[in-house]
Amino acid sequence: MHSKVALVPCGSYEPERVYQALRQGLDLVGGIGKYIRTDEKVLLKLNLVREADADRAVTTHPAVAEMLARILSEEHYSDVSAGDSGGFGSSIKSMEHLGMREELTKYGCRMAAFDEAVRTAYPQGIHAKEFMLARDVVEADAVISVCKMKTHALEHITGAVKNQYGCVQGKHKAAGHTRYPSAESMARMIVDLNLLVRPRLYIMDGIVAMEGNGPTSGDPVPMNVLLFSTDPVALDSVFARLVYLDPESVPTEGAGAQMGLGTWKEEEIDLVTPDGQLSMGDAVAKYGRPGFRVNRKKGKAEGIMNTITILRFLKPAPRIDADKCRKCGVCVESCPVDGKALRFSKGRDHPPVYNYRKCIRCFCCQEMCPHKAIYVRGRR
Repeated sequence: MHSKVALVPCGSYEPERVYQALRQGLDLVGGIGKYIRTDEKVLLKLNLVREADADRAVTTHPAVAEMLARILSEEHYSDVSAGDSGGFGSSIKSMEHLGMREELTKYGCRMAAFDEAVRTAYPQGIHAKEFMLARDVVEADAVISVCKMKTHALEHITGAVKNQYGCVQGKHKAAGHTRYPSAESMARMIVDLNLLVRPRLYIMDGIVAMEGNGPTSGDPVPMNVLLFSTDPVALDSVFARLVYLDPESVPTEGAGAQMGLGTWKEEEIDLVTPDGQLSMGDAVAKYGRPGFRVNRKKGKAEGIMNTITILRFLKPAPRIDADKCRKCGVCVESCPVDGKALRFSKGRDHPPVYNYRKCIRCFCCQEMCPHKAIYVRGRR
């Protein structure tokens, strides 16, 4: 069977333009009513990795969340909430910082805190058998995953598949990085998580994406698209191809296909637009960005290196730009390693110092740094 991905062009976050583009995309995949009944409890799982301004492209843009809430209200969905479990800080504060409270409330959508964990068994999991999910996720009847088009230091890109890691309640996410430290093991765990949560629909905000040092310290870049699908692997593969990235190099794509979550193969994806069906090649030519800055290295070499202890020191590692570091300590707090892999060993007047023997290369420090002071680079 083929997977359908809808691509709708949208050149700005002007609310009415976003509203019309969302309407078009939902119609192209069969309409929201095809997947969710109006009497179900609906959760919009946003990407709110940490508090940031909307124009930084760190989070799902508020216009996308708000206009989706408007559509659900117009379609008579009366029990709707929106939220995420970010890597640092409160998702409620992130939404308030983005100015979402008033607009979401206007459309009858509540802000979900994701602040309580529920131990959830998943015995049929291939790689992970249990998750500490946020109660807001467990109690929802239907989840709509509203992700952001961004790069990621560990998984190359973060999109539809990776967005579900925010379903794990905040303080338990760090433990996942220590238990699944490699890109491949983390990808397999996240695929199991997708198979457990089973979002009914995935929507990607790619109007302005993030390239470079993502998922929080990269640079905004216009891609001018919204993507829709029930297959997160297919959706992410379209994202990958639009930025000239081989989907096979993305760990969540390979794991997703192997574990039955979806397909990345071009011949198994029907790409539709408001103007009709489009070949992948034509879509890339029309909407792609060849200069998009993203890690294009194949994942297999990393897998081999993970089996050879001595070579772990040659793997890419986080580094701190002393000129940008403000000594705030967020990176130290975010490190999931017992005893911490970086400390203020020279005092708070100097940047933290890494102990690379303890560092597991999860890049949580780079992901959470609010000042773009941490980057990932290979070591000699």
